[in-house]
Amino acid sequence: MRSTWKGAITFGLVSIPVQLFPATEEHGVSLHQVHAEDGGRIRMKRYCEKENREVPYAEIAKAYESPDGRTAVLTDDDLSELPLPSKKIIDVLAFVDASEVDPLLLAKPYYLQTASPAAAKPYVLLREALSGSGRAAVTKITLRTRESLALLRVRGDLLVLQTMLWPDEVRPAAGLEPQGKVDVRPQELKMATSLMDTLSEDFDLQALHDDYQHALDSLVAAKLEGVEPPSGEEAEAAGADNVIDLMAALSASVEAAERSRSGGPAGSGAGGAEKEPGKAARKQPARKSAAKAETSAGSGGKTAAKKTPAKKTAARKRASA
Repeated sequence: MRSTWKGAITFGLVSIPVQLFPATEEHGVSLHQVHAEDGGRIRMKRYCEKENREVPYAEIAKAYESPDGRTAVLTDDDLSELPLPSKKIIDVLAFVDASEVDPLLLAKPYYLQTASPAAAKPYVLLREALSGSGRAAVTKITLRTRESLALLRVRGDLLVLQTMLWPDEVRPAAGLEPQGKVDVRPQELKMATSLMDTLSEDFDLQALHDDYQHALDSLVAAKLEGVEPPSGEEAEAAGADNVIDLMAALSASVEAAERSRSGGPAGSGAGGAEKEPGKAARKQPARKSAAKAETSAGSGGKTAAKKTPAKKTAARKRASA
């Protein structure tokens, strides 16, 4: 894995030389545009409208166009002179509780590795301090000529840096919440909680995979080999505007989740769930087994009692003899 940035973490007078490694990668098939009739590649050309000609990349600069149509051309020299106090530095601004950071602000994550053996001790010191306090560090860093906020936190034995949006880059959500008064019945809430518990049993996040990507890979492979693409069953999606019986849907969801998990009929059907909401996810077999055990114990006592008359019959025969 190749390092994408080298610099130092600074907090107070402490400096820790580190380097960044991308912590994630997106899998996918690279698709490009072609002419549908003959498969010819479609190319995007850099074209100057004023001179009516294609221009090389070396002649291209960045520019800003104002609302009134004026253009401000910005050269590489102009941009290089802008003040970037956090260049090559991960500048710690403050330490906050990790729960205080809105997940909407988080962006791309990076692993942090020490850049020299001498940096190991301050690296571990910062890691243990963050881990012991349950805090994360809000920092500033410059990546590719742009300064951004970043969150420095602990993941296992590593420090992880995750770039962040600036607070004013998050759009306000006012007016998007459900309008008017919505009443949720206790039975509905209880059933929803039951469904949450059922779906959460034995959940393994690491076992999840991208079904669409697998299907796309198979489709591309089939096209390359000139064979018929594999057909998959398309899930029937419910309409967004359909009005449903919420309790019936929750009950059926619990039953389906239990059936899927056990590989057979659900432990409690939708009918039972409707009578007593929330009990669909409860496990009854243990109680039944205990009851059977008690019955069996009772039966054993009766069997022993039935054997007693046999002894009396033998005694009577001897007396008759």
